[in-house]
Amino acid sequence: MDTATEIANALDRDIAALKAKASDFDTRHRLVERIEWPEGVRMAVNFTADFDAMLLRRLLNEPPTQLAKGEFGGRVGIWRLIELFDSHDIKATIFTPGRIGELYPQAVRAAAKSGHEIADHMWEHQVPKDPALERDHLRKAKEAIERLAGRPPVGTRSWHSRELLLEEGFLYNSHDTIDQLPHYVGAPDGTGPLLNLPFHYAIDDAMFFSFAWLNSENDAQRMMDPDHVEEIWWAAFEQQYRQGGYLNICMHPFVSGRALRIAMLDRLIGRMKALPGVWFPTCEQVARHVLAAHPVR
Repeated sequence: MDTATEIANALDRDIAALKAKASDFDTRHRLVERIEWPEGVRMAVNFTADFDAMLLRRLLNEPPTQLAKGEFGGRVGIWRLIELFDSHDIKATIFTPGRIGELYPQAVRAAAKSGHEIADHMWEHQVPKDPALERDHLRKAKEAIERLAGRPPVGTRSWHSRELLLEEGFLYNSHDTIDQLPHYVGAPDGTGPLLNLPFHYAIDDAMFFSFAWLNSENDAQRMMDPDHVEEIWWAAFEQQYRQGGYLNICMHPFVSGRALRIAMLDRLIGRMKALPGVWFPTCEQVARHVLAAHPVR
């Protein structure tokens, strides 16, 4: 076999593999080309906060200075975010690990009392590989949230298996980033779809404001001017506003709870509210609307 034939055969195999991958994607994912929002609504903006505090820092065995930064989120940052959202009459979604309910119960109760959605964020910010232990972690997290919020969570931001989430009655996950609009993710044969509300790391505060994040080296640090981040997020909002789309902004109380960043978020929300037809629901509200208006077929 000559070289040209070998190259042609290799290309044929690569093309076949790509087609198989595309076919698998189409079977597993059901995209919604355009969301029909409630009357008068042009786009929906979810403000979400991952209330990790120091849990992820502990899992990664990070130094005490990083643990203290996480603790700031539970003692100060979460309260500043609740106050900010309440001042704008915005109902946010607080993705909360079950263990946080033991560490900062007053903050979780206060957020729920203000009408914010308390959603699942795993038990200790990790999903065990053992199926029985995974189920135990998810159920403990649900019970912890229900004790403080008065109702079990219906949404999650986690790596829990889709099958387990459906079995436990969850309406949505907010984790995958394959599309800019809410979409469905199912099994390889398309069965058992679960709604996903996508966020993107370009609209995640940890990508911009995290010094010594995840044990990263100095040349990987991120410490940006809040004004610059405001313009990045505003551009993302404008792009979706023109399309009549969706935006899921991901924050962390230990990151965005700093005073300068709270001021930036206050300005950003004010700019968004100045435009007509912007809806600021919880993730649960978005999920229930999409499930009713665009059921998977």
